[in-house]
Amino acid sequence: MRDRKIGESGETSGRRARGELESGVLAALWAASGPLTARQVQERLPGDLAYTTVLTILSRLHDKNTLVRHRAGRGYAYAPVRDEASDTAQRMHTLLERGSDREAVLTRFVSELSEQDEQLLHRLLGEQDGHPGDEGP
Repeated sequence: MRDRKIGESGETSGRRARGELESGVLAALWAASGPLTARQVQERLPGDLAYTTVLTILSRLHDKNTLVRHRAGRGYAYAPVRDEASDTAQRMHTLLERGSDREAVLTRFVSELSEQDEQLLHRLLGEQDGHPGDEGP
């Protein structure tokens, strides 16, 4: 879960990639059957993250309205606001909105899809148009 960047000395830095901890915490919460406390999240994460680090990440995600929380004993239990698919779709939409040339972004995105993903996208777009299973001309 660490980004192994090589510095000028030739040694790896061990720094995590940006957003990696948040992604790990979200993955743990999405995999859970219900809300989790900070301690439960910590137990599900690889490595030996400090409890306070997990608390900080949970607080940040709550502040970003990505998580909801409710009292559980002296602390809180956290749950994601959206499921993983909805969250990923929202992030993709946000990134698309930031670009200055939507057509170029969508063209590049589609051109880099695997054959299976391209077929799935065609099928989904056909269903959106009210023509399920229609392969078109």
